[in-house]
Amino acid sequence: MDSINRMAIELVDEAIDFAEELRVVPHELESGATVLDFGVDSPGGVEAGMLLAEIQTAGLSTVQTRMDDVAGAPTPYVELQTDHPALSLLGSQKAGWELTFAEPPFDGLGSGPARALVAEEDEFHAMEYFDEFDLTVLSVESIDLPGDQIAEHVAEQAGVEPSAVFLPAYATGSTVGSVTGAARAAELACFRLFELGYDVRNVQSAFGSAPIAPVSYDESVAMARTNDAVAYGGEVHLTVAEDFEEFDQVPSSAREEYGTPFEQIFDDADWDFYEVPETIFAPAKVTVDVVDGPTYVLGEKSEELLADSFGYRS
Repeated sequence: MDSINRMAIELVDEAIDFAEELRVVPHELESGATVLDFGVDSPGGVEAGMLLAEIQTAGLSTVQTRMDDVAGAPTPYVELQTDHPALSLLGSQKAGWELTFAEPPFDGLGSGPARALVAEEDEFHAMEYFDEFDLTVLSVESIDLPGDQIAEHVAEQAGVEPSAVFLPAYATGSTVGSVTGAARAAELACFRLFELGYDVRNVQSAFGSAPIAPVSYDESVAMARTNDAVAYGGEVHLTVAEDFEEFDQVPSSAREEYGTPFEQIFDDADWDFYEVPETIFAPAKVTVDVVDGPTYVLGEKSEELLADSFGYRS
């Protein structure tokens, strides 16, 4: 497999070339790093969100939209498909890089192929993939645009020059936040499998679909809605090479918390996300097709809960 950072950089170049059309604002920091504002101060949009989802998955996925409904209300959905699920979803798209600093204060989550240059997370050892490239991309989810502090930290950890760092950034409470959140359904299914002990290299293809949550500039509301969108409206189809006794533990309905809106889950944890068990982050329905074996249809959606979370009125 070619460097996933190289593949992502090609898409970043596309974002820069079409920044005006995408309503994305790139700018260079003093360190030489490049920040691309996909949805912090800039408006971004659905097309920008789809491109960022491709960047987050290092160009190893196909992302598109469709119209469907939630509780009878016409609603846009995001669909993501990949034939390289382990690497694109867990090795790149997963938001596995915590970016928390006290001075100057910054709080964010990083996803993207820069994680593969560091490759300290268990997933990389399981996949036996460790990237090498002289340019890197880390997508930053935060209410603040990353500055030189973040760029220099990423450069140091990834072993590149600060000028080689590209940081697409967006708030959860933005159109891009809603789109990229919906694009994570398949990633969360694969992550659950990994946590359950399944060899994710046996996942041959993954399709994910989830509704795009209505945008709220209140980050707490946005966090709740984007997680509800996947946990109660997300659907995933996986084609796998080996059977497994615990496929039924993948969908969100396997959790004790199923049926509880994420706003309440977060509130019960005093909005300390480290107190929220990772097991609740999962898609609503999952079909697992074992090649030359059984096909499991698991979980259920909760469209009434979703419509309430989205604030739908009739």
